[in-house]
Parts: sequence; structure tokens; C-alpha cells
Amino acid sequence: MPLSDRTPVTTRRPRRPTTLAPGRRSPGRAVAAGLGALVLLVATAPLLPGGSTPDAAITPQAGAGLRTSSTAGPGVVTPEMQAEIDRVVREGLSARVSARSSTRALAESAARCATFDGQRYCLGTGWTTSSEREVAARMARSTPAGRERTGDLDPAAALRQQARRTPTARAAAERAELTAAATSVAKVWLLRHEIQGVPLPADFAERHPEAMLSTQARDTTTTTSTSTPVAPAAASPKTAAEYPETFTILKQKQVRPQQRYYWCGPAAAQMIGWGWNGSRRGQAYWADQLGTTTAGTAITDMVRTVNETTGWGGADYAGEYIVLDIGDFTFKQWYLLMMKHVHDYRAPVVLHPILLKQYFPYLDDDASGHFQVGRGFDQNPGGRPKLGYFEPWDQSKFDPSEPRIARTQWQNAYKSFRANKAHFQHNVGV
Repeated sequence: MPLSDRTPVTTRRPRRPTTLAPGRRSPGRAVAAGLGALVLLVATAPLLPGGSTPDAAITPQAGAGLRTSSTAGPGVVTPEMQAEIDRVVREGLSARVSARSSTRALAESAARCATFDGQRYCLGTGWTTSSEREVAARMARSTPAGRERTGDLDPAAALRQQARRTPTARAAAERAELTAAATSVAKVWLLRHEIQGVPLPADFAERHPEAMLSTQARDTTTTTSTSTPVAPAAASPKTAAEYPETFTILKQKQVRPQQRYYWCGPAAAQMIGWGWNGSRRGQAYWADQLGTTTAGTAITDMVRTVNETTGWGGADYAGEYIVLDIGDFTFKQWYLLMMKHVHDYRAPVVLHPILLKQYFPYLDDDASGHFQVGRGFDQNPGGRPKLGYFEPWDQSKFDPSEPRIARTQWQNAYKSFRANKAHFQHNVGV
């Protein structure tokens, strides 16, 4: 497809720097060396079965290599992507369901997916390798009765909230979500390449110049003197051994418990925003930005708000945040993603677990899906790896008979992984 047929994406405002808090040990030069290998591309078919590699080409800047942070800025919406967006939105407009429909009918209508450049994005769920049928089945599950609510939208609430919108408002929201997804597909490819070892398409650099090294990148890497990618040699995914033993970001004092039982989303967003610019906005402000209701907050709104109100999604940090389904990740891959985001991106993770006592020892009762702020790791040689995060939930605030929960947590990373997978969406904001 000619370059002139592509739709440009508006450039975001300049990003502000943030203060970093390093861990006990400084990272070595191996980080840059390991990531620098990403300039070597591998010819392969797309990740999804039955996918096809588009044949459009954009010549990258001479001497450019892939970004050393393995992320990407916003890309462009091609005519093929636009056709996919239009198709998915059109299918939603033709669906004959209402807020009174059964949960299963709502789930089957809402679980619509688009394929962008060989990667699948499903509305409300994010980038996934699951099929529409599998996503619909997860959304149709009922939430066990008797659990405390902390502020994440359960499947039924999310579906009925969408169904209550007018067709025009729902279509506009879906179009905006899908458009944002389409512009972030290069980042998805890079994450799956770096974390899961999925080879990049042969024409990746031509199709995604937004993934190429810019002068604003934090580190330096090996580049070529030609305007075409070097081919083909496989780059090994980065390993845990290439990261420091311990690393953290965000200041421990910039935290507050959620003020209402359904405000885990606003509290998590408050901490993320506070960590970005050092200014603490009230949780009511963040609830308004997120569109939070008494039913809770959606992870897609968490990601959208982080991108719109902070600079963590800048090209010199994490790139535009995305919702990523980690259902096909192993624990080692999930933990590598946490380390990469905190250490390489220097940006917090929107954690999305379900709060069950079997995973979180500080809980007195099982609770709902939830949001936390990932901000550190401790590989803990000789012991079990730990994950550092800010915890908005404090059950004692709403029931004084229950034990207090601290804001700053260092817990068993494997249990956090299990809690993430146990959530019906099993996704994160990265």
C-alpha cells in the first residue's frame, strides 16, 4: 500500500521526565548488548494461525536499528486496518441485544475481535491469542457470590454497562479503542518477540518505522549503514540473568488507599499519575477520568487514562500502553515482562489480579478482580522471586475488625502470576 494511503496519527504532547529509584545493584552492560541484537530480523509467518504478512513497505531511516527499549511509538492506520475496524464496529451495530439480554448473549455479541498485521485484538480483553469463542466463554462466566468488591468490573457488570450505551455512543467507544489498538501493533510484536521468542516478520522494519531507533532513545545500540534491515539471524530473548537482582521505581510516599470500596482503579491511577509528575490529584478526579461507576473500572479505561494523562506511554518510556492478555505466558515469561517494564521501560505496570486469599496472605476474605501498581522486582537468589507493587485495597478502612493492609507490598511473584491468570480476563496494562 502506498505511503500516501496511510492515515497519520496525531503526535502526543512532549513528555516530562520522572525521578527513578534504583535497586540494590546497578544493571550491567549486558542489557544494551542483549537488546542491541534486536536489529537482526527473522523471516517468518505472523503469530496468529492463518494470518498473512501485508506487502506494504516503508523505507526506514538510513542507519536505523530497532529501539533499544524494544518498544515503539504510535504507528499508522492502514486501509486494511481501517477496514477491520469498520467491520467490527458494524457487527456491533447489527447485534440485537440489550441490557436485559442474558449474560451469554451479551458475551457473544461483545466478544468481537480484529486482526491487525497478524495480531488479534478483542474488545475489552486486549491483545490475545484466544479466539472470539474463547473470549466470549470467559466473559459469560458468573462471579461467585459472597466476595468483597474492590472496584474491578466483573463480567456481567462490564457487559451490561456496555449494553446500556446508545448504539452511537457504543460504536464511537469501540472505534476509538480499536483505532488505538491498531496504532500499537508494533509494540505487541516486539513484546512477543522479546518475551516469548516469537520471530519478527521479515518486513517488520519497513512496515513499522515507529519501532526504529530514535535520537530520544535512552541507550545506544548497534546500527547498520544501509537503509534496509540486516537479515536473517535470530536474536535470543533477554533472560532474567541480564537484569539486576533488585530494581524499583516510584516513591513509596506517593501512595494512598482507595477511598471507596469500588475505587481500586482511581487509587491505582492516582499513584501512577503522582509518580509521573509529583502532583497528587484526588481520587475523585481519577474516577472521572476513568469513567468509574459503583460497578467498578475497566482495564481498557485504565490504559487509556495512563496514556492520556501521563508520560509513561512516551517512546522513551513504555511506548503507548496496551492491554495484553497473558493467558499463554509461562511464569518465567510473565516475570520477565514485569522486569522488562520496570527496568527497561522505567514505567509502572497496571496489574490486574483477582484478590483471593490463596494468592495474597494479607487478605482476610476473598475479593473481586482488582488493580495494583507494579513497580519493582527482587529475583531473590536462593529463594522465591518477589514482585513489588502498590496495593490500593485496605479492608480495615471499610471494616475496622479486619487487619490493615500496607500500601507497599513485596510478595511471592508466582502467586501474583497465578492471581493474574485466575482473573477471567487474565490481562495487564503494559
